[in-house]
Amino acid sequence: MRSDKKEAIKEAIKEIKRHVKELSRYIEENPYFQYSLEPLDVDLRSPQIVLRMVEASKAANVGPMAAVAGAIADFGLEILMRMGANIALVEDGGEISAYTSSDPIVIGISTSEPTLSGKIGFLITGSDSPIGVGTSSSKTGQTISFGEADSVTVIADNAALADAAATSICNNVVGLNVEKSISKGLERAKSIKGVRGAIIVRDGHVGLIGKLPKIIKVGK
Repeated sequence: MRSDKKEAIKEAIKEIKRHVKELSRYIEENPYFQYSLEPLDVDLRSPQIVLRMVEASKAANVGPMAAVAGAIADFGLEILMRMGANIALVEDGGEISAYTSSDPIVIGISTSEPTLSGKIGFLITGSDSPIGVGTSSSKTGQTISFGEADSVTVIADNAALADAAATSICNNVVGLNVEKSISKGLERAKSIKGVRGAIIVRDGHVGLIGKLPKIIKVGK
């Protein structure tokens, strides 16, 4: 977590812990919520974090847990902004929620493609903010993916949607024809409301779509 308002960070952490506790309690009572790979309908009186996850998962047509890390990051960012932060960034499991009204923020792009990973990134400015960045990969064991992309990085209106959309798009990058599979993923990205743009990497091929922040070189 990063912010120019140091006192706000403590409040954001407290808020995040509260939402995580509410989500854990909800899952104990509704275990199917944790395992569903499809969008679910829930009671509108459910905890805020559950409602956010459900909203994002419906937009991307995936299970609600595909949005959990992004939703947590969003709640943290909202507190930082509410307390007057000019620069704020919350990262949870690689999903990022960010805002700046002053200095630009650099966010690196992670992928299992070694020629690109850690070498390019986004330059986030005030005109991009607030912004959500989510990444999904079929090459790591951390997430459930039915696709074959080295990575899918999504820029969206918020991190919950970016998180869910990255999973959905990654699931669509399939088939022996690499270029065609990337095109299929980019078409999926276009169809998800709230997604601003996406970068898909597979087997040395890269596909881009939409309005992305400025891409820059990072690292050595």
